[in-house]
Amino acid sequence: MRFTGIDRIARRPAAALASAAALTVLTVLCGCTVQPTTADGKNRSPVRIQLPSARPPAAPASGGGPAKATPAPAAPSAPAPSRTTTSPSAPAPPPPPAPPSPAPRVLWSRGDTGPDVRELQARLRQVAWLSDGPTGTYGELTEEAVKGFQGKRGLPPTGRTDTVTWQRLVGMTHEPGKWELYLMGGQPAAAPDPRCLTGRVLCIDKTSRTLRWMIDGRTVSTMAVRFGAQYTPTREGVFQVYWKSRHHVSTLYDSPMPYAMFFSGGQAVHYSADFAARGYAGGSHGCVNVRDETAVAALFAQVRTGDKVVVSW
Repeated sequence: MRFTGIDRIARRPAAALASAAALTVLTVLCGCTVQPTTADGKNRSPVRIQLPSARPPAAPASGGGPAKATPAPAAPSAPAPSRTTTSPSAPAPPPPPAPPSPAPRVLWSRGDTGPDVRELQARLRQVAWLSDGPTGTYGELTEEAVKGFQGKRGLPPTGRTDTVTWQRLVGMTHEPGKWELYLMGGQPAAAPDPRCLTGRVLCIDKTSRTLRWMIDGRTVSTMAVRFGAQYTPTREGVFQVYWKSRHHVSTLYDSPMPYAMFFSGGQAVHYSADFAARGYAGGSHGCVNVRDETAVAALFAQVRTGDKVVVSW
């Protein structure tokens, strides 16, 4: 069937209308929009796909006008992290450990002698840690006393007297007097009385509490002695040994008086076990007591009947 040119022209609008209708239906069904060509004649993408949006449709504006889009509420913003101006650094190293304290200096130990040891012993006697002495010699008894004192006070019980032990002991005691220092004898002898410088003399000094055995002004031996108590004092003056009794026992007091050398009535120079045990804490009934038995035994062997005895202050 042949169409004329007029028929072709007349059918073009109808074909165009049919194509447009088909595109409209496709757009409704597929959500696509046909894009016209650009002004420069280039085709755009023929289809633009619109994905369904989760945003609800805008409510129609009052008065029937076009709907206005409602802006979505802004999401709350997270707080910005704080920034510090100081840069991280490594932890400071711990301080070095303090050096150990030096051990206290040892002042006296076993084998030492002298006046300082005597004072130590006198102070130990004051706190009842030593019953012997003072002797001025740091022996076994002194070492054991120091150990006991140290252990009782939480100090290392070395038995050696160091500065810490000494300071603690000094803080608990008083300065000992002369007869605390020489409680058991050992004190130096005083200068001899002029009456003792000739002949054979038992030179007895009450002030220094000593006896010198002298021959022609020369001191042969010296020993500590004690005298009578307040109500039985030892008589003073110049006397002579008139009797010697090696194993004498007092008939008045019924007490032993070994190595007795009588010089004035019932008063004699002799050994005293009480003086050896208690020192100057006691006294005699008027006799001159000697605590060193070895010394008085030697003296007894040398003294003769008729030798001079001088007792003075």
